Order: sequence, then C-alpha cells, then structure tokens
Amino acid sequence: MPVSAEDVAPSFARDVVPILKTRCVACHMSGAEPGKMSLVPAKAYAALVGAKSTVSPMVRIQPSVPERSYLLHKLEGTHVKAGGSGTRMPLGGAPLPADKIALIRNWIVAGAPNN
Repeated sequence: MPVSAEDVAPSFARDVVPILKTRCVACHMSGAEPGKMSLVPAKAYAALVGAKSTVSPMVRIQPSVPERSYLLHKLEGTHVKAGGSGTRMPLGGAPLPADKIALIRNWIVAGAPNN
C-alpha cells in the first residue's frame, strides 16, 4: 500500500527548516535582532522548541500544544490575544500561506521532533 503525504510525519529538517530559510532567517540570523533568536538551520531548533519567548509568557514552541506555541500565534496574527506584542510575522512580507502554517502546526502537534 503506497504511503500518502498525510501519512508521513512532519520533519523539522525536511519541512520546517526550508520555511525558516526562505521567510525568517533574513531577519533572525544572529539572535541579536528583535525577538532574540537565531533561525539559521544549525541554531533554529534550540532557539524555538521549549525556549521562552522574550515578549510573551509562552514558550516559542510547546511540543504537542500548538495553542501554547507563541511562534504559531505570531505566524497566524493571533499573538496579541495570546499575551504577546509586536506585529505578525514575517515582518514586512506577506503572511505565510495557510498550507505552510498548517505544516508547522502539524509538526508541533506531532511533538516538534528534531528530525
């Protein structure tokens, strides 16, 4: 029986990192920028998963709990309601397409594995 895309668990390296590289890393390189996180591939996982947000009482990514993941709120534009501040991300660009946000949400639901 063939495996469909829906049957394949989301992967940080395969699915999330390409989004970060194309839409986030230009502004979040060193970790000195607003938000204080480096999203270059070698540092992104540690900067996101379980890491406390600098502008919200939430962590950036709470494994298995997308509604408690501040990064997802920033991408969806619901961050102010969630106790955060600032603007929707990515700053100065079009919002991420719904399918990319859904992919990040599914990765979080799957436990945000470092795979």
